[in-house]
Amino acid sequence: MTKDPLTLYKLIVLYMLNRVSFPLTKAQVCDFILDREYTTFMTLSQAVSELTDADMIRAKSIRNRTHLEITPEGRQTLDFFSNRISSKIKDEIDTYFKENSFQLKNEVSVVSNYYKSTSGEYEANLIIKEKNVNLLDIKLSVPSESLASEICDKWENSNQDIYKYLVEKLF
Repeated sequence: MTKDPLTLYKLIVLYMLNRVSFPLTKAQVCDFILDREYTTFMTLSQAVSELTDADMIRAKSIRNRTHLEITPEGRQTLDFFSNRISSKIKDEIDTYFKENSFQLKNEVSVVSNYYKSTSGEYEANLIIKEKNVNLLDIKLSVPSESLASEICDKWENSNQDIYKYLVEKLF
């Protein structure tokens, strides 16, 4: 194991992001690491920030979530130093992903965001992704920010039913 704890936390984050074929949210990474009491929230935030600054991970904010992806530089670093992560920690991560992969993937595959358009109205953008490909991308123009926000909130809970309905009606 590595002598510098911050380096270990960075390697754990890289290992987690490398084990999945989809981005993880910062909250998902934090939940795993903090639930096991590997470190504190502040130290983990510092590790994620330093990884982002070093271009080892890419952070993209979508509405109220930050999505994290490993970069080629991060993969290369992990290849060199993955032996500094104990096999126990690797096993815990692998088991976690086996047990929670569907839920984790679903959380980041459904995206909703809204913004003010040039016409002065708001546009709610509702997306279902699979492997970085948009399966469904809907834009709705609405008159107010509160309505756009409400649509995005409902999308989080109703996306599967809406997608199923569209597929049944269109195919």
